[in-house]
Amino acid sequence: MRSLNLDLLRTFLTIVDAGGFRAAGDRLGRTQAAISLQVRRLEEQVGRKVFRLEGRRSVLSPDGEILMGYARDLLRLSDEARARLGEPTVQGQVRLGTPEDFATTHLPQVLARFAESHPGVTLEVSCDFTVNLMQAFGEGAFDLVLVKREPQAKSVGVEVWREPLVWVGAQGRDWSREAVLPLVLSPPPDVYRKRALAALDRAKRRWRMVYSSPSLAGIHAAVRAGLGVSVLSKDMVPSDLRVLGKRFGLPQLDDTELALLRAPKLSAAGQRLAEHIITSFEHG
Repeated sequence: MRSLNLDLLRTFLTIVDAGGFRAAGDRLGRTQAAISLQVRRLEEQVGRKVFRLEGRRSVLSPDGEILMGYARDLLRLSDEARARLGEPTVQGQVRLGTPEDFATTHLPQVLARFAESHPGVTLEVSCDFTVNLMQAFGEGAFDLVLVKREPQAKSVGVEVWREPLVWVGAQGRDWSREAVLPLVLSPPPDVYRKRALAALDRAKRRWRMVYSSPSLAGIHAAVRAGLGVSVLSKDMVPSDLRVLGKRFGLPQLDDTELALLRAPKLSAAGQRLAEHIITSFEHG
């Protein structure tokens, strides 16, 4: 096997993450023919097919599934090496605002890798609701903010994360029998609360608020105790809670999107962290 070309691996992962060759071409600014050519070159390098046809869609082959994990690791290490060697002396403080659920799940490892490769940069991370983060950002309190946005709000920042929202409840309880659905949600102006109530109202499903907490731990504890159901990002559901599917009569929710906003006059340290966050989540 020849040495793997990192540019080809980056295109391969963009196809996977974007959901197809055409979407990957739009994201990378290349034609679909150019994307297909890069895939053929990658398959020549690995000696295996990385995609297969399923109807009219291209999906990962078994060998492509294996390659995907290695590709993410190789690109992450490559980006870390470039960051460490390209600008090792960058210094300063970066103030980052983020929603609590994202800060306690996906973000810690990303920030830890950045801190290791940029020892001269001090990070100050604050958690709050998106509306409060946006207000503070507008007042100059943050250099960077990660905010939850509605799917149609593409003009708000750079998308760094997208994931389905799901209904969750305690194990062993049939929530479909509840005539009036008990809810456990964060207080206004939480985006998930807004999504949940709008979806229930559209479905004409009756509900009542039984527990409201600004703390993610408080939400988890109340749901775990069986007080009611809540809404969480799919990948952030604790193992002891149950994802409630369609058979419980709950309406489908729009995906959650997280976008990164940068202050107009961002320092070199802030620019470096912004690039690191975007690259890290592009590569999983």
